[in-house]
Amino acid sequence: MTTRSTHACFGGVQGYYEHDSAVIGLPMRFSVYQPPQALHEKVPVLFYLAGLTCTEETFMIKAGAQRLAAELGLMLVTCDTSPRGAGIAGESENWDFGVGAGFYLDAMVSPWSTHYRMETYVSEELRSLILSHFPADAERVGIFGHSMGGHGALTLALKHPERYQSVSAFAPIAAPSQCAWGQKAFTGYLGDNAAAWSAHDASALIAAGHRCPPLLVDQGLADQFLPQLHTDCLEKACQAANQPLTLRRHTDYDHGYYFISTFIADHLRHHANQLKR
Repeated sequence: MTTRSTHACFGGVQGYYEHDSAVIGLPMRFSVYQPPQALHEKVPVLFYLAGLTCTEETFMIKAGAQRLAAELGLMLVTCDTSPRGAGIAGESENWDFGVGAGFYLDAMVSPWSTHYRMETYVSEELRSLILSHFPADAERVGIFGHSMGGHGALTLALKHPERYQSVSAFAPIAAPSQCAWGQKAFTGYLGDNAAAWSAHDASALIAAGHRCPPLLVDQGLADQFLPQLHTDCLEKACQAANQPLTLRRHTDYDHGYYFISTFIADHLRHHANQLKR
């Protein structure tokens, strides 16, 4: 692991790092905000998964999360949204597939299956790296994300409930099997196997019996991508399965980081409350 840069931030440290990933088979970049409490003790840690086209820097720069994270004593971790430099023909031609669009799953179709293994990377390798090299409490780990990253946060929390004690999402792709973004990604990464698609669809996972800690989901009603997100499918699945869900719909808010920065404090407090239990 190498340190690319560190910056004093609200009494803590904002750092950017790179390591050689055994899971991905390529260098991967990530960022960590360590609150001031981390100087003296292990603290709860939140993994944030970003959306299409974003990098490990996007959330840390745009969300305005560090001030409250410092007050609450929360470590924040972000990672890149896909492998970089895999050398796959056409991997940079589409903004919604390939580079910047790993969809937080392990690809099953060649040539993507060699390097595009973001589920294992996030839920195992990056988690272990953070717990080994930073003062993060392994018993208090949360996950949240935005759009494609909201999809990732929900599915990883549902599939690996023992690893995440809190979860939330901003404008998640809640039923990717039913939208163009998800269908494109699933066909390219997973092939035509419907069962494989369901294993990466939050609404389908809940309907199939998977459970996670109480969910907080925020959705803007002026979101230009609303037809892709299918938040109503998630709501119906949670109601049918008695999966606790707080779903808040907000007039006038769109899909971007002005929306996220408006409600980030509520999400950090949601995680802090869950991780104190």
